Amino acid sequence: MGLKFGTFMAPFHCPPGQNPTTAYQRDLEIIQHMDKLGFDEAWVGEHHSAGHELIPDPMTFLAWAAPQTKHIKLGTGVLSLPYHNPLWVADRALFLDRLLRGRFMLGLGPGALPTDATMIGISLEEQRTAFEEDTEVLMAILRGEKVTKKTNRYNLVEAHTQYAPYSDFDITVAAIASPTGPRIAAKNGIHLMSVGATDKSGFDALGLHWDVMEERGAEFGHTPDRSKWRLCGPMHLA
Repeated sequence: MGLKFGTFMAPFHCPPGQNPTTAYQRDLEIIQHMDKLGFDEAWVGEHHSAGHELIPDPMTFLAWAAPQTKHIKLGTGVLSLPYHNPLWVADRALFLDRLLRGRFMLGLGPGALPTDATMIGISLEEQRTAFEEDTEVLMAILRGEKVTKKTNRYNLVEAHTQYAPYSDFDITVAAIASPTGPRIAAKNGIHLMSVGATDKSGFDALGLHWDVMEERGAEFGHTPDRSKWRLCGPMHLA
C-alpha cells in the first residue's frame, strides 16, 4: 500500500482576534482545495480557550464541510474525550458516519490545553485517567454493547446506540512522546496518530510507540495495522 497524505489542522487562526466567520470559511476553503488536489484526509481539532484555535466542535464543522467536498475523508483531530459523555460521542460518531457515507474518521485525545480542562474543573491528572476509562466505554458502546458505568463525570445505565455503524470507520488515538496513547490504542484495538512525528522528542519515541502497539496489542488479542499509523509533522507547501 502506498503512502497517503492529509492535513492535521488545529486549525490555527493567527494572530488572535480574527473574525471567526471568515476564519471558518478559510478553513473550509483549504479543505476544499486539498480535496480537489487529491489529498486523502483532513483532521480538525477541538479547542475552547486559546483565542487562536477557534473551532470548539469539530463534529459540527465536519458536518458543514462534508456536502461541500467530494472525496476527502474528514476526521476529528482530535475530539477531547474527557470533556464529553462517551454515549453522546458514540451517537454523534455513528450519525456522522452515515451523513458522510463512510468518509468520517474519529480521532480521540485527552485534551491538549490545560485552560480548556480548567474551565470545566478537570485536572491534568484526571484527564489521563479519564481518557483511558472513557475510551474503553466508548469502544464498548460502538461495538453494540449496553454499558452501565458510574464515574464522577457521568452515570450510564445500559447505555447504547440506536443503530449500527454505516462503515468500519477509522478510530485513532493521538500521541506525542508519552507511551500512554499507544497503550490505550493497542488495548482497544484502534489506530495510532503520532502528532509530533517530526519533533525531536516525538521522532525519538516512534520506535517505542510501535513496540508498545505490538506488545500490548498482542496482550489484548489485537494486531495493530501499520498502514493505519498516521505520522504528523509541519510542512510548508508553496
